[in-house]
Amino acid sequence: MPDQKDIDRPLGQGQKPRAGDDFRGAGRFRIPAGSVLVGLAALVVVGASAMIALREQPFRQPEVVAVPENPVPNAPPPRTEAQVTKQPGGAQIIRVQPDATEGGGIVVRDPSALQQDLRVAHLPDRALVEDSETGPLPQRAADGRRPFDVYARPWSGARGARVAIVIGGLAVSQTGTQTALAKLPAEVTLAFASGGNSVGRWMQEGRRKGHEIVLQLPMEPFDYPNVDPGRNTLTVDAAAQDNLQAMRRVLSRTTNYTTVMNYMGARFTADEQALGPVMRELAARGLGYLDDGSSARSRAPELAAQERMPLAIADTQIDAVQDRTAILKKLDELEATARAKGSAIGIGSAFDLTVDAVAAWVDEAKMRGIEIVPVSAVANDPEKR
Repeated sequence: MPDQKDIDRPLGQGQKPRAGDDFRGAGRFRIPAGSVLVGLAALVVVGASAMIALREQPFRQPEVVAVPENPVPNAPPPRTEAQVTKQPGGAQIIRVQPDATEGGGIVVRDPSALQQDLRVAHLPDRALVEDSETGPLPQRAADGRRPFDVYARPWSGARGARVAIVIGGLAVSQTGTQTALAKLPAEVTLAFASGGNSVGRWMQEGRRKGHEIVLQLPMEPFDYPNVDPGRNTLTVDAAAQDNLQAMRRVLSRTTNYTTVMNYMGARFTADEQALGPVMRELAARGLGYLDDGSSARSRAPELAAQERMPLAIADTQIDAVQDRTAILKKLDELEATARAKGSAIGIGSAFDLTVDAVAAWVDEAKMRGIEIVPVSAVANDPEKR
């Protein structure tokens, strides 16, 4: 029988091994040496690319970028050397001269990019912290950024009616503070009493939940010491340096707040000589000031204008009468004021009744077209004019 042609033979049968075939069996495919070399070269390239991709890069350490070290540790805030010019479209040109003996720098910034990412809002920006003997103090950064801007809660920026509600006295009662944080909407501003407990921990919890933070500064009332605001109270008869030292102890209780608010203080705020150095240092540190509106004799508006610092003045105390109906009526009055002049500020304390009433009212007010905003959104800020 004649030999079959290769194409007619069943696969792998009747073939004799040929030179170069694998000795372990005929019919195996022979891989050319050139192909092996090409494959090995490809593996080397892939391996090198993987090593480069996995190599540590600066962007793999977000804490280094998000929390830069203060370039001038313990230096006084250079506020008086920072000049801000507003440009069309909202951008700002900041001319910063940290030291009068050095050349100044120019930084162009977009105000909307100043605020912290809410995911890390509970962490202090190291550039805004001065390490002092009393603890961390707020300061304006070398590039001109202020705690007032960076720690502010974002809002829409719309021109509609805006209401800011500030609930104070937090950190005094642990259970009350926990309840307030659980129930109050994130749009409500929280004010912490400097004499409270675990202020730093509660601040972090509040910031994680999206709240803006205010720090309450104890000041002398007219009937002091029969009515005592607590530790580190600023008094009219104390030397300016003693008051500033007491204030620094208060400011160092926590971080990440935008504004300082008077706690009592009708006598102290009426005395320009006593209040002046306090407002000057708060302004230099890039903080705002919230006047609770309880004293018509307060010199805060004039001093804030003189120091070109953000100022907000409360329109009403919403819970002077601890009755739900009365509180809701005060909140409705705030809404009417906001519709008439664009914005309104109400302050209250962290009583369970107040917290419940505010939480219910906020939900209803938003459905009526009222925007609940942080106190920084309704402050008069000369740097943003």
